[in-house]
Amino acid sequence: MNALSPEPAVPASETTVLVVPGMHCAGCMAKVERALAAVPGVSAARVNLTAKQARAEHGPEVEAAQLIAALETVGFASQPRSEDLTRAPSAVKPLLAPLGVAAFACMNVMLLSVSVWSGADGSTRSLFHWISALIGIPAIAYSGTPFFKSAWAVLKHARTNMDVPISIGIVLATGLSFYETLTNGHDAYFDGVLMLILFLLAGRTLDAMMRDKARAGVDALLNQAAPGASVISADGTPQWVAAADLLPGMVMRVAAGERLAADGEIIGGTSAFDQSLLTGESAPVPAGEGTLVHAGTLNLDAPVDVRVTAAGADTSLAEIARLMDAADQPRSVYVRIADRASRLYAPAVHMLAALSFLGWMLAGAGTYHSLVIAIAVLIITCPCALGLAVPVAQVVASGALMREGIMVKDGSAIERLATVDRVLLDKTGSLTLGKPEPDAAVIAGLDGDAASVALGLASHSRHPHSRAIEAALLARGHRAVPVSGVAETAGIGLSGQWNGRAVSLGRNDAADVVSTTLKIEGREPVLIPFTDRLRPDAHEALARLKALGLEVSLLSGDNVRAVAEVARDVGLFGQAAADPAAKRDAISGLQAQGHKVLMVGDGLNDGPALAAADASIAPGSASDVGRQAADLVFLGDSLNALPRAVLAARRTMKVVRQNFALAIGYNVLAVPLAIAGYVNPMIAAAAMSGSSLVVVANSLRLARATKGGATK
Repeated sequence: MNALSPEPAVPASETTVLVVPGMHCAGCMAKVERALAAVPGVSAARVNLTAKQARAEHGPEVEAAQLIAALETVGFASQPRSEDLTRAPSAVKPLLAPLGVAAFACMNVMLLSVSVWSGADGSTRSLFHWISALIGIPAIAYSGTPFFKSAWAVLKHARTNMDVPISIGIVLATGLSFYETLTNGHDAYFDGVLMLILFLLAGRTLDAMMRDKARAGVDALLNQAAPGASVISADGTPQWVAAADLLPGMVMRVAAGERLAADGEIIGGTSAFDQSLLTGESAPVPAGEGTLVHAGTLNLDAPVDVRVTAAGADTSLAEIARLMDAADQPRSVYVRIADRASRLYAPAVHMLAALSFLGWMLAGAGTYHSLVIAIAVLIITCPCALGLAVPVAQVVASGALMREGIMVKDGSAIERLATVDRVLLDKTGSLTLGKPEPDAAVIAGLDGDAASVALGLASHSRHPHSRAIEAALLARGHRAVPVSGVAETAGIGLSGQWNGRAVSLGRNDAADVVSTTLKIEGREPVLIPFTDRLRPDAHEALARLKALGLEVSLLSGDNVRAVAEVARDVGLFGQAAADPAAKRDAISGLQAQGHKVLMVGDGLNDGPALAAADASIAPGSASDVGRQAADLVFLGDSLNALPRAVLAARRTMKVVRQNFALAIGYNVLAVPLAIAGYVNPMIAAAAMSGSSLVVVANSLRLARATKGGATK
């Protein structure tokens, strides 16, 4: 190209996010991604199954209607995501009623079937079949709705999915059972059909429960913003305005103790703000006229007037929510296996059943017998055991970890946690306890008068440092003396009079460490340094993580000095002053290099990083958003929860692999027997249920192993 020739214009890339509520499995993810990627102009398509959303990167010529139409052709209804980040509906609730109906009907029909199996004959057997039909048919019609709807959605577009053979098997087995009942036949399979539906719904419900918990992070984040603000009108009178109705230029009057409903600039007053949700910094930040403050931050000391600069979906809080919401769901090994299996399962089962029917018809078995064998093939190949292989192991392992004080919120994270090779630790509240404490030696060295004056001043403030000093002095048995005329100046501290002398307790920016200075007129000032202690067993936990082959480093929003001090203490590399986007970008950079990242954080500022990491853990003392955004939460102060969780995850995935082998082995043995005519639909349902029970029993070993201390 000639050096003077203009460079060709690069089309701008745009992003469209669609809500796709009909997705429920890995096969759905694959279909949606392929359909979107096939639209001309789409450069990339990714699905977040937890959020039930699909994200398409495309050129400006592509419209949302084209993407919606592409998904419609593969059987998925969709709509553009609303930018107000409204809360997602529960994925579990629609499954609970069908699950309950299936369980109730299955138990009752099984009781009737016991009598038939025990030798009931003639009119007695016919009566039991009719009662089973009266219970079973309505229950099957209702509890099978999730599968029927899914199957119909793709069939009407001449496509198939895993729910199609399941639905065909259910309908044929139910119809055959009703025919047997009408003709006073010997066999009816209502119990087997209900058992099949029950196991399928149980697996789907377990999976949905985990996904609801994973989605709860964004919902908790949205609760951080104030519902509204007191806005000063043109005539100076305050008027309450809902957060959704705030506009740039309005002036909010924010009282001490209130959270901001929008981003803005302080135009009147001074105060201190708790900005830990954005920066992770535990110390309150002084703010005066001209300071920018953000939605969700807490005004600590004094009322201020704030001119709104961004509201609603434009605030920093909403941006963090979008970062969390947009985090790509990692495509794990087992999700990829399920992707491939879902493409092969439906056509393979249909072909096997059809060939079985035709083969037996050609062999002269007759329509009835051939149909019974085809139904048995459809039922016995139902992927219940495969469907339960992962979620049951996850649930058992989650229960075992809970008994050790580690709560698992997203079961799929156990698989991802088992593969991590890098650990990023936030400092304040994660590696440390996040509780500033006054230096014990300094507190112990205060004489009686100084301690009593400090306590008298500190008792007048709710500032974290004042409360920490108060708690430390009370613990040593000191009592406060009366201090008159106490005044608190935002960002400065407390001042008053004691025995005619001026006294004060306030911040000291000149010191090399975070500290407070106690001054009593006529005496030397006393510097009270504050420290944020490491969590118990921190050094041991970090050594165990390294012994597991994990590389550990610090990633914190705190200032450089504070991070460097802790990094030296624990012997780790540390990155400081990282805002939420920087933390997310650091994780993305490591992932681009092929690393699997575990993020450990506690604050709202860690939310996007917790969501973007391959796996994430938060302490129980974390903010609501930190706990909700993380995959796991550990209770107590000990950092040894981290290596215990990694060990438990690795053990869980070993059991999952065994479950897959058992489920596949079952099909290898059972399918030929069904094709050969040795299995009727009832035995097929029992065999299918038996394989599921074997998988469940194997998973239960995780509870015993953990209880025995194997994870420690």
